[in-house]
Amino acid sequence: MAEKVIATNKKAFHDFQILEAFEAGVVLLGSEVKSCRQNKVNLKDGYGRIKDGEIYLIDTHISPYFYAHQFNHDPLRDRKLLFHKKEIKKLYGKMRERGQTLIPLKMYFKNGKVKIEMALAKGKKDFDRREDIKKRDVEREMRKGLKEKKHQAP
Repeated sequence: MAEKVIATNKKAFHDFQILEAFEAGVVLLGSEVKSCRQNKVNLKDGYGRIKDGEIYLIDTHISPYFYAHQFNHDPLRDRKLLFHKKEIKKLYGKMRERGQTLIPLKMYFKNGKVKIEMALAKGKKDFDRREDIKKRDVEREMRKGLKEKKHQAP
């Protein structure tokens, strides 16, 4: 069954160098799932943190569901991520290294369940970002040149 993307974190690829990606389940309340179905999720400021041997998603905003009224959820509450113990141990070891963090890349429905793709990432410096922009510009110019060449051929 195909996955339906709820939200993506476009800033993640701009601000971080992605080292490794993992898929995890998310423990959500009913009103949160309904908000996810309406695509009212913001992953931009979110990150993962290990507490008591479990990984939690911090600072990810899921808007309150309009029809839940008094039974609504806190939009910025910490949400438990469902990883295997081996993955948690592996991530714990790698996150202790300087500069590495766990960030969300995208949230989606897979077989009716909400899943999140988390990535082990390292923050980019300003010169890294400028270098990426230069590479993108050069590639764009090359594609443009190839298209022009293709149209000029008899």
